[in-house]
Amino acid sequence: MSARALVEEAVVGTLRENLSRQFRFAYGYEAGESEQRSWQNSLPALANTLTEAGLGDIEMLIEYPVPLSSYRVDALLCGAHPETGEPSYLVVELKQWSEARPVPDAEDLVLVKGMGNVAHLNPVAQVRRYCDHIADFTQTLNGHEHRISGAAYLHNATDHDVARLFDLASDAYGQLFTGSSQGKFQQYLTERLAPVPGADAADVLHPEAVAPSKQLMAVAAEEIKDRGQFNLLNEQQVAYSLVMRAVKKASQADFKEVIVVTGGPGSGKSVIALELLGELYRNGFSALHATGSKSFTTTLQKAAGRGNTRVQKLFRYFNNFAHMKKNGLDVLLCDESHRIRESSNRRYSGNHTRSDRRQVEELLDVARVPVFLLDEHQVVRPGEMGTVRAIDAAARAKNLTVRHVRLDGQFRCGGSRAYEEWVLRLLGLVPGGPVPWEGDDRFSVQVAETPQEFEAVLRSHQEDGLQARMTAGFCWLWSEPVVDANKNFVRLVDDVSLPEWGWSRPWNVQGDRSVGGYPSKNLWATDPAGFSQVGCIYTAQGFEYDWNGVILGPDLVWRDGVWVADRKASKDTVVARAPQKEFALLVRNTYKVLLTRGMQGTVLFSTDKETREMLRTLVTGR
Repeated sequence: MSARALVEEAVVGTLRENLSRQFRFAYGYEAGESEQRSWQNSLPALANTLTEAGLGDIEMLIEYPVPLSSYRVDALLCGAHPETGEPSYLVVELKQWSEARPVPDAEDLVLVKGMGNVAHLNPVAQVRRYCDHIADFTQTLNGHEHRISGAAYLHNATDHDVARLFDLASDAYGQLFTGSSQGKFQQYLTERLAPVPGADAADVLHPEAVAPSKQLMAVAAEEIKDRGQFNLLNEQQVAYSLVMRAVKKASQADFKEVIVVTGGPGSGKSVIALELLGELYRNGFSALHATGSKSFTTTLQKAAGRGNTRVQKLFRYFNNFAHMKKNGLDVLLCDESHRIRESSNRRYSGNHTRSDRRQVEELLDVARVPVFLLDEHQVVRPGEMGTVRAIDAAARAKNLTVRHVRLDGQFRCGGSRAYEEWVLRLLGLVPGGPVPWEGDDRFSVQVAETPQEFEAVLRSHQEDGLQARMTAGFCWLWSEPVVDANKNFVRLVDDVSLPEWGWSRPWNVQGDRSVGGYPSKNLWATDPAGFSQVGCIYTAQGFEYDWNGVILGPDLVWRDGVWVADRKASKDTVVARAPQKEFALLVRNTYKVLLTRGMQGTVLFSTDKETREMLRTLVTGR
């Protein structure tokens, strides 16, 4: 609606009701009470400022969705530039704060009066990131990133009340204004928006037209240009060349092809994906990398982006593509495709994010060359359906050609094909049953008699400068950290408790932030401080370390020559609800993933006596 129309609705008292109805129609659920109050308190302040500046015809897009994210901007102003006449857009972040000050030694974080000792992002930094993200992923702004700018408007504050917030440098994507500087804000608005209707500019800004901008591609190409440090071998190079061949053909004609790359742990699937990402950007093609794992994606963002937030945006999740334009990308690299789910819809998905298509169909549709990299033995949760068969069937239904590459190389587990086969047979994932470990000069396998011995072996390697980690099946509850009355961290709870041996350790941190010197769940596998916590399947999957320790819990025990999977022993409520046959497979897949994280060796310990004895017969003297 226009700024003038919003002011009129606010005067007659229909604004909140009408916005609530529009929000419910757009997003499929009711806006929260606090959100509705903020509309009523903040939007009229912005609309009045616009009309007083002669900009009453400017179009205001309320709660505009930020592409490929769940965030929304308070208001996106749409109009024409007063000098050039081209479309002009202004992202406005509205705050009702009356006083705020920076967090010491963190200029982009602030503390707000009346909101406790909780850090908030400086609104200038917040709006700057919104602008940056919208410019990077909105096709109508591709090559026209100068058309968007941003401002934070603290209409209840004075410059004096938030004086220290001005210390954060401003730029075209981030300016700060308060109620006492309304005149400056109006001047800023008139420098970017002409007093003409903005409906046409709003109409061409399609949220669903999402793809990396040319500017982002240039930044990524520069950032990744020196990342080509891997020497692709044999089938790895075959996969790489097939993708590049398909991309070139698609750029020359109406051509689409699907590439499916399968391989065991450490066979180089992610290496291929990163090599392709860099090469595609260096050659001017658009591409995104996606996974179904937050821990894995976060680590890739940190490793490949090296602190460059723009490059980090290239790493997405499978459920981000429900409403992207068909064939809007040249390539979508679906790493860890075994984690593809039946649907991208989540419990609280609104209408704007819900999709009536299966997730695999969304991934196939979004790019000219969809690439799926997977290991079918790593399906560990109900609802994960990323198999070669499912991908092939979905592609055939769309009359698409599918090319397959099987990676036979083994780069994790010391390059030991023998160890991978031993694990598959041990867990009954391939026929033949468990066999003795015959040894391999490139990989070591040990069975510990006690958890103390288990940890001591791993700790010795950690102290020798190697990377070692302890992991376990999900057989123990996972507690929140203990905090004091002021909500300050006290300690992690030693949930993985084995009282028979007098040994216990905490799970890795549950949250996305480090606490008390312990790394976040996303960085447990790579941060040196991760050793003292026990990792679970969801933090270990996709990673590797030199020495790997695995505690087999009571959810999988050896009885009378067969594995018995016990749902009652599992504390993974989602997996434990699966039918028994599916649960048994998921648990064995879980331990297969845990057992194949190591590069140099694995140490095994089972909490069950009979299972330990069976393992000892297989690994005697090793």
